[in-house]
Amino acid sequence: MSTAQLSKPTGTPAAPPSGRGTVARVLGFPLLAALLLLVLVASTAFGAADIEPGVVAESVTHFDDTNTDHLVIRSLRMPRAITAALVGAALAAAGAIMQGLTRNPLADSGLLGIEAGAALAVMVAVLFLNIHSLSGFAVFAFVGAGVSGALVYAIGSMGRGGPTPIKLTIAGAALATLFASVTSLLAILHPLSYNQVRFWMAGSVAGRELELIAQGAVYILVGLSLAILLGRQITTLSLGEDLARGLGLNVLWVKLLAALAVVVLAGTSVALAGPVGFVGLVAPHAVRFFVGLDYRWIIPYGALLGAIFMVLADVVGRVVLRPMELPVGIMTAAIGGPIFIYLVRAKVKR
Repeated sequence: MSTAQLSKPTGTPAAPPSGRGTVARVLGFPLLAALLLLVLVASTAFGAADIEPGVVAESVTHFDDTNTDHLVIRSLRMPRAITAALVGAALAAAGAIMQGLTRNPLADSGLLGIEAGAALAVMVAVLFLNIHSLSGFAVFAFVGAGVSGALVYAIGSMGRGGPTPIKLTIAGAALATLFASVTSLLAILHPLSYNQVRFWMAGSVAGRELELIAQGAVYILVGLSLAILLGRQITTLSLGEDLARGLGLNVLWVKLLAALAVVVLAGTSVALAGPVGFVGLVAPHAVRFFVGLDYRWIIPYGALLGAIFMVLADVVGRVVLRPMELPVGIMTAAIGGPIFIYLVRAKVKR
């Protein structure tokens, strides 16, 4: 069943806004794309040793394998920047979908335990099955993300009132803590094996090979495409299930397809960069100030802003303590933590 067939409402609140607003939003895409290109260049130029932007351009247009700077850019910094952009876009889109589905302003693949479940599954694959390829990571990350997401929704739906925002947040936080505790226990019991993935567990985009990035990019592009196609339906569903059904929306199919998109996006992100929190929380809320509540705009805008945020966080992590560097997962938490506190105080009413 195609997403176009999932609902055929007429005159729904999901209808596009005025033409002037639509034009402004369309014009915003090239501006954000240009900003993303700028931060990608910054990511390849700044690090333990700064490289002139002109040299960065030369490494792309006239690559010289005898030039050390060119080798550093092409083999280390460019893959790192691309990985950060892909992961940031995926996490932001996944967070936007979850916020629309659950009508929970705090929904995020990290806060609701999905990333922790995926990370635990990958940890098990590394320690007990000796799996070290991205394709292997992806399979286990998908399974872990799917199981943890289902558990959070099931626990958050218990009792009176169904899956309220605060119940889902508490269930997600509890399961995330449980999964993280089990992961830590495995690390203590298997210290030698854990040393191979400890930097990845902190959330890192360093050392990724282009072949592995290409594999992950396929999954992420599929997930992003599905998420964007579901934008209208998620907007309608975010108004409430009863109203969505009254407008002709097939709620079950939308939820299933949206859950599939979240699992693919969050699972691939964990496989590529480990558990990275708060990107899916910050980016969708930031773009709402400009695009409003229509998920046809929130998802693609959020993906672009999430990519920018992730790349910038990685750049800051590399330069703030030079020549040492902080994993990008630490930087996103440092930035996203205060925003999370604000949202808890301002958005959650029950």
